[in-house]
This record gives sequence, structure tokens and C-alpha cells, in this order.
Amino acid sequence: MLIKIYEKLLNHFGKQKWWPADTRFEVIVGAILTQQTSWKNVEKSIKNLRDNNLLEPKKLFNLSVKKLENLIRPCGFFKVKSKRLRSFLKFFIENFDTDLEKMFNKDLNELREELLSVHGIGPETCDSILLYAGEKPIFVVDAYTIRICERYPIINSNDYEELRDFFEKKLPKDVNLFKEFHALIVELGKNYCKTKPLCKKCTLNRGCKHAISVNDMSS
Repeated sequence: MLIKIYEKLLNHFGKQKWWPADTRFEVIVGAILTQQTSWKNVEKSIKNLRDNNLLEPKKLFNLSVKKLENLIRPCGFFKVKSKRLRSFLKFFIENFDTDLEKMFNKDLNELREELLSVHGIGPETCDSILLYAGEKPIFVVDAYTIRICERYPIINSNDYEELRDFFEKKLPKDVNLFKEFHALIVELGKNYCKTKPLCKKCTLNRGCKHAISVNDMSS
């Protein structure tokens, strides 16, 4: 079922080629800043950092808190995100001396556990870092994934780890497929499977519990 859903979404939306970034470190920064905001706001913050030549771990860490907050202000919750970003930078500098190869060469489960222990790094952010920056075969679950799984239905659960495990077991362990599928789910959630869904326009409306109920009401 999951592969069929993936193929339908791919046919409808085309390749998304996520994560949009120039470097792996930029992916990590973006993953932390994108919490509770839209990507267009994150892009403004990333641009501020890039324009000031600050997209390097030590430069960013040595920046004053006030200046960092001002630069990332467009992404919202800038005081909280400043602390989260600095927490990751401290972890990255102290444990890996800013060496991404060294960090991502670590055992996946060990590294995931370590990242999850960093202040402000939850499962979705952690797995986005591992998948998109680390090229690790780990599936990212977000609010759109949970919503679509409930409505279609794919699996009767809203538990992050259970959903991640389900996707990873039911799909080929392919990093590019995981990236595309996650990005396609985001597109579906943003465009059709909204809080108030546009079921009639949705490419997945057949079999969707919500679409069936809407069709029943309109018939």
C-alpha cells in the first residue's frame, strides 16, 4: 500500500528534491529553525546567516546571543530557537570538533540517542538531520504524516516511533525514497489534506475515510 501511495503522490507532485540547502550543516540549521514555522520564514533566517557568512559551526557558536536572535528572528520563537541551536552547536563542537563525517560515521542508533539528548532536538528534528544531512535510512514522521495515516487509513496510531518503525519496515531501505516520500507527504498535507481537507481534489481521495464521509454527506 505505501509504495502505491508514494507512486500516486510522485506522479501528482513530481520530485521534490528535499532538503533545499547548499551544505549539510545548513540542513541541520534549517531542521532546528523550522520547528513550529513555515519554510519560507526559515529561508529568511538562513539567508541572514548566509549573507553574514555565519553558516559555519564555530562562527555561529561564537556569535553573541543577541545577534543570533536578531538574525534568526524571521523564523519565529527566535529566543527559544537560539538556545536550541546553541545547544546543538555545543554538542557538535565538543563531541565531534565540527566534523560531520565523524558524527555521521557513528552507529545510527547511538547517534540518534545522543542527538535526542540535546536540548530542543525532538524525534522529528533528529530524524530530519539524520536523513537529509546524514543520508541515513530513517523515516521522518511529522504532523502531516500522522494526519494522513489516520485519514487514509494506513495505520491506526499517532505514536511517532510506531509510525516510523511501520514506514521503515514496509518500504525498501532507500534514503532517496525516504526523502521523497516525506517531502511528498508534506506537499499533500499543505495542499489538500489540511485541517479542513480538500478531498475532492486530492489524488488519494479513494480509500480516505474523510473523503468517504464527505462524499456520503454530499450524495
